Amino acid sequence: MRSLAVLCLLAFAAPAHAATPEQHYLDLRDRYIAKFSKAKESDETFKQHDAALDELTGVLRGLVGPVTIKGLPAEGKSNTDTLFKGDSGFGHLDGLGFASEGDKLQAVVTTTTLLKRWLREHREDGMPQEIDAAFKSDRFYYQAIQDSAFAKYAELPITKPTSASAAVAVLGVRGNGDLKGPPHEIDVVAIQGEKVFFLAATEAVKTTEIPACEKVWKQMMAKKVPQDSMAREDQAMDAYTKCFAREAPSQSWYAAAVKKAQSQLELLPLR
Repeated sequence: MRSLAVLCLLAFAAPAHAATPEQHYLDLRDRYIAKFSKAKESDETFKQHDAALDELTGVLRGLVGPVTIKGLPAEGKSNTDTLFKGDSGFGHLDGLGFASEGDKLQAVVTTTTLLKRWLREHREDGMPQEIDAAFKSDRFYYQAIQDSAFAKYAELPITKPTSASAAVAVLGVRGNGDLKGPPHEIDVVAIQGEKVFFLAATEAVKTTEIPACEKVWKQMMAKKVPQDSMAREDQAMDAYTKCFAREAPSQSWYAAAVKKAQSQLELLPLR
């Protein structure tokens, strides 16, 4: 009886659920965000901030494991640029980030658990909560990396590897100003097991404007409603990119864009 009572006490004393590796990372990240978001800027603060990012990188390497992506460095670092809440670049997708010189090719590798948590954290930003829907939304490609907005112009049909549960490629424009123009960036996302791969190539392909879509743009911009010029431009951009997605398959450059997207997918370590 005495031994049974001891066992019962030990059972109640033990934690109901051990923290997962992902939860350990998130708890550590959130503690650092709370710390640095209240800290006064100083050389010492920035030194501690860099050390915190290095620590998070170490935890992420343990979570994600070794990653080899053709054309990118062997060692990734935290894709989180800043732990100062409110800073430009705050809230990027949690994962290991890789980048070529000049950031012409960038990748993020994470886990499905961290991805789902990140989607929930961006719910109020209009981020779709289902992974499939998120991969088709320009909000995902905008908020996951860099500090520049992203306009999705079209999805590109790619052949999903048999080992992958998902593979999506989008064609678009990234920038801090006008996002209307011939799209040149191709972003590819794939899931294999519990790993999520995101690869963005900024100068992936050359395209041209589509006259039919230019006509749609001008017609939308000529409308009197809505009176607010920004709202009218947003509506015009939405109609323009939808037109572009419809017309893109008939353009001379489209086959090259699809081929590039497929070759980009093949850079990822998908077996």
